[in-house]
Amino acid sequence: MKYAIVTGDSRGLGEAIAQKFLEKGIHVIGVSRTYNQELEKFAQKKEANYSHIKCDFSDTDDLAQGIDKVMYVAFQSDAEFVYLVNNAGVIEPIQTVGDLDANLVYKHLQVNVTTPMLFINRLLKEANEQQVKARIINITSGAAERSVHGWSVYGAGKAAINRFTQTIALEQEQAGNDHKVIAYSPGVVDTDMQEEIRSTNESAFADVYKFKEMKEEGKLRTPENVAKVLMDVLDQSSTIENGKIYKLYDLIQE
Repeated sequence: MKYAIVTGDSRGLGEAIAQKFLEKGIHVIGVSRTYNQELEKFAQKKEANYSHIKCDFSDTDDLAQGIDKVMYVAFQSDAEFVYLVNNAGVIEPIQTVGDLDANLVYKHLQVNVTTPMLFINRLLKEANEQQVKARIINITSGAAERSVHGWSVYGAGKAAINRFTQTIALEQEQAGNDHKVIAYSPGVVDTDMQEEIRSTNESAFADVYKFKEMKEEGKLRTPENVAKVLMDVLDQSSTIENGKIYKLYDLIQE
């Protein structure tokens, strides 16, 4: 049996990725604060299994309990293969350094950096102990590799995830394990996060006008299309390059 853990499955890209797994008959375990009834209906239509674990990633205790519950569901006796997609994330604070809100910085790093690290740590422990193959996908961003005005915290967090991804790959290969971990940079996707970005004041984010223009000109990619590109990568399991930062724009034909 194959299982797929998808964090932040309540909407946007996480929901689209979960749907792609369900289409393949893979048991999806969604993890978010809000239950996605549409995913449950979609799973029933596809005759697939969908479970949901309610979890607030910004709450340390709730995160620890949530990880326990997720691993209990994913590592049943019939588990042969487990995917983990660390998709959940926040964009705030969008602000220049010197005016950052400390509480928002703490929350951001907890959700965007600490949460995926702890999920991966536990997943690999369980996978190694139970001899289950793992495939880990960390959703990243181009902001990890270039400086964006107002996005210091977001860019730093994604850069940390990229390095974490590459280090895990190195460790697993040296240990002789058959687990693979990659990062996936989806580009600019038409999600609620983009709405949040477009509502930012220009003094906090100098490039906000560019994102408004992309929306007006219909240049944002749909979550469904972005999820399909990721699944095409995962379908070619034997050629996945461990530790690689896959970028959507390198994978599509314009």
